[in-house]
Amino acid sequence: MGLDVVRAKFPAIQEFQHVRGACAIHQWGERLARLACVAVVVFGFAAPAAAADEGVLKVRLGGDQFETRIVVDLDRPTSGKLGAEGLAEHQISLNLPGIGAKSVQQGGGQGLVKAWSVEPYGLGARLKLNLRAGATVKRRFLLPPADGVTNYRYVIDLAAAPGGTGVATVPAPAAQSPLVRLISLPTNNRVSLISLKKTVVIDAGHGGRDPGAHGAAGVEKDVTLAAARALRTKLERLGRYRVVMTRDSDLYVPLDTRVQIARRADADLFISLHADSGPDVNTRGASVYTLADRAAGRSAKLVTKDDWFMKASLQGDRGVSGILYDLTQRATKNRSASFAELLLDRVSEHQTLLRRSHREAGLAVLLAPDVPAVLLEMGFITSPEDEAILGDASGRGRLMGSVADSIDAYFAQETRLASR
Repeated sequence: MGLDVVRAKFPAIQEFQHVRGACAIHQWGERLARLACVAVVVFGFAAPAAAADEGVLKVRLGGDQFETRIVVDLDRPTSGKLGAEGLAEHQISLNLPGIGAKSVQQGGGQGLVKAWSVEPYGLGARLKLNLRAGATVKRRFLLPPADGVTNYRYVIDLAAAPGGTGVATVPAPAAQSPLVRLISLPTNNRVSLISLKKTVVIDAGHGGRDPGAHGAAGVEKDVTLAAARALRTKLERLGRYRVVMTRDSDLYVPLDTRVQIARRADADLFISLHADSGPDVNTRGASVYTLADRAAGRSAKLVTKDDWFMKASLQGDRGVSGILYDLTQRATKNRSASFAELLLDRVSEHQTLLRRSHREAGLAVLLAPDVPAVLLEMGFITSPEDEAILGDASGRGRLMGSVADSIDAYFAQETRLASR
């Protein structure tokens, strides 16, 4: 597909002016045009009219009542994500951003699937599966054109749940250490639980041999753990979230392991809780950190060949994978900043803010390229006023209530944007 064809197909995208300039300089016209198409499909830069083009070519099923495979034939790549809205019992929903669906398509099922439908959803499409009984998503992945097949294929493998209850468990290996148990979350090679809730990872800063900052009455690692538990309780009571803790005891967890926990949990949001410190006891207030541009390159060390943006490249083109990675990271950084502003707005109702309350840094826990992440300094443990708030169950509870409110507001905002 040449650049002129791309511009004609997606006239609303101003970014192609930059692509044309890059083509003139580097003589990569055809390749950059393909990359621009991928950016449009995956990140929704196109106008809504572009998503109206038919993207779902066919839905095919195979298998039996024990294992069933669903193959969605597509005319373009996408990043699928399990959805949670408007589902009844024994239903699975998969959102396909950038994939057009002019009208509702539907058909009968096979094996574990009773029936299926594809419908327009926001700037993409949504595949909904009605199941005969409880089932788990064993794996899901995107296949590029290859071996004579000219279209993309999104594959979903289902496995029957024990007793048909929709709940599957993965036995833990014997004699695991607490740290191994923390990071032994489901991967693409193992049966994983169906989760129709947003996954929030709460990271209690420091722990174990790392006490963090010292206050007059306690240390940072104890304050952050108490706050993390309070936040978990509030989110679980809402019933809309699956909460994962990087630690739930006085345990030392390396910084890179905390990021691995978030990525393996397929987290929708990561929040690291800390308490600031300083030489002046009169300095107090909360602040939020998001990833600085200068540190973005360090995220590359976390990328593996199994990440979707590595698999979704056109015919294994590493340049395309690099572009997809950059776009993913940019989108993640924007989402992190959006959540940071909501967080500060809610927290300010119960805690003083530093004058410069939103800051950027290259902190290790913020490096995941595909998980929106913030680090919240809840206040200064070296300030008598802030330490009193963080050390008191009621004060801490009010503060974590405002954090839970900001998480609710963030996902409500994400839903509104997706439905436009």
